Amino acid sequence: MTQHLPPLKIGVAGAGVMGRNHARVVSEIRDFDLTAVFDMDAVTAGGVAAAYGATGVSTAQAFIDAGLDAAIVATPNRTHADLSVALLEKGVHVLVEKPIAATVADAQRMIDAAKANDRVLMVGQVERFNPAVDAVKRAIADEQVVSIQITRVGPFPPRMGEVGVVIDLAVHDIDIIRHLTGSEIVEVQPQLAATHGHREDTALLQFRLANGVIAHITTNWVTPYKTRTLQVATQNKFVVADLMTRQVTEYFGQQSDGSYSTRGVMSWPNEPLKKELEAFAHAIRTGETPAVTGEDGLRNLEVALRCLGEG
Repeated sequence: MTQHLPPLKIGVAGAGVMGRNHARVVSEIRDFDLTAVFDMDAVTAGGVAAAYGATGVSTAQAFIDAGLDAAIVATPNRTHADLSVALLEKGVHVLVEKPIAATVADAQRMIDAAKANDRVLMVGQVERFNPAVDAVKRAIADEQVVSIQITRVGPFPPRMGEVGVVIDLAVHDIDIIRHLTGSEIVEVQPQLAATHGHREDTALLQFRLANGVIAHITTNWVTPYKTRTLQVATQNKFVVADLMTRQVTEYFGQQSDGSYSTRGVMSWPNEPLKKELEAFAHAIRTGETPAVTGEDGLRNLEVALRCLGEG
């Protein structure tokens, strides 16, 4: 569809773990030409840029002035809004890493700037593009969902300074719950604990959605191994997904003797980040609403902040 169009000049802001992932994947996508990499550490910016034939810059202004068509903002949360707004006002389409911003007011500023400048603002809720989440969505398409249970646990991340598990991890699952139900979270019952530091590293979050679905998220940084599971109960079946192995199983047809049927649901071996960046390119090329909108990002953040008692 877009072979004949010249590639979009794209830049990556923030050359941490996520920014480096974006740089790697974006360099493989025909619709994009990685042009600039920004990091306040000039050596880091230069190193990542050199790997992909891009230019490294170490100031936000140099990045904003780099003549980009599109940008990925993977800097710390508190810097998302100012950088994204400056880019949008410069006419640059923006994909911002989750969470969209540090505050709801900041998120709204970004949404307003995208509208005012007629640019795409997409939020990097990468689990939305996980083939297993997709398979679950297909499996429950004609079903009445009763409840959703998500477990996302693992060891303490070595480089996590500014946020706890709710902002870092649960924002993924809040988005999955909204995506699978097509409904908004209206009630939150959070239980939080901080065992290793001053921020919460364990959270048990219970939700009720506008359509009556109930949901529960278990998330922590105190489990020695990583687990990512999603379970959805509907009136007729129980669907279980491992978000890491991407294995999805349906349990259904419960008989009076206690027996039941199971079947595996096909999930494709796509890299979620690549699907996300292709969806960003698609939104820019077609003018269609992006797969994950600024409003989605704002709702996810709002729920997360309510869980922290800051909403």
